[in-house]
Amino acid sequence: MGGDYAPKAIVLGAIAAHQSLNAGEHLVLIGDTEQIKPILAEEGFNPDHFEYVHTDEVIGMGEHPTKAIVQKPNSSIAVGFNLLKEGKLDSFASAGNSGAMLVGAVFSVKTIPGIIRPCLCTILPKIKGGTGLLLDVGANADCKPDILLQFGVLGSLYAENLLQINDPKVALMNIGEEDEKGNMLSMATFPLMKETNLFNFVGNVEGRDLFNEKADVIVCDGFTGNVMLKLAESFYVLTIKKGLKDEFFDRFNYEQYGGSPVLGVNAPVVIGHGISSPLAVKNMVLQSREMITTGLVEKIRMAFK
Repeated sequence: MGGDYAPKAIVLGAIAAHQSLNAGEHLVLIGDTEQIKPILAEEGFNPDHFEYVHTDEVIGMGEHPTKAIVQKPNSSIAVGFNLLKEGKLDSFASAGNSGAMLVGAVFSVKTIPGIIRPCLCTILPKIKGGTGLLLDVGANADCKPDILLQFGVLGSLYAENLLQINDPKVALMNIGEEDEKGNMLSMATFPLMKETNLFNFVGNVEGRDLFNEKADVIVCDGFTGNVMLKLAESFYVLTIKKGLKDEFFDRFNYEQYGGSPVLGVNAPVVIGHGISSPLAVKNMVLQSREMITTGLVEKIRMAFK
């Protein structure tokens, strides 16, 4: 029931994702079944392909995350996290209230022991093809150096397992390439990353390096990352408005990538864009599936033992 175009866009996305699932993989739709069933009928889709969990409360996009989770226990987000906690789901994804999704993930399946703060990551298109990763993109506006160091580990594991990048190059976002550049946070983080053997650190990068080959994984605090993410998302919209057609900028369309995984919690959780279309929802489901099949959470757990 989450997202600006719910439930229709979610249901249509689920139908599209179903066609790409393997035998033994299936979707559970959590929401108002009275609204879901007519959409399936309109599409001529067999309702038996899905499982359903009926809910009659919805957390609005503007609601306070923690209060909403507590005060609306029968919302699709609260119910989804309970099922995930009980092991009745292998992953949970929603295009609903992102704050409620973050709070729900930490309260239900909990942060992996050893991880200070979970984070959100997003996929970056690269100018020469392929993709990279940017994190954090909004979960932690303020960070400490040891938190950024851990983001480097999380990003490296995601890039290796889901983007199939061997020994990913990890960089720190800064205002200059020199070792001593930056604010207090980046200057304190740099030596930690330089000395670590937890990932392949390649130094500082600047904003202009976001889409080139200097780094596969770029680490920053959530405030900086969210500003860069929103700016990058605008590129695709601007090319459409200006009537420009370009293969590289087409890859800035958020729909292609699904959502933002929450890295550092004990189960795969993906937060979709509030304006998620059926294509974005489909890719969010497939992204969730990859997080399960690659065993990403267990690999993160092992790295922080």
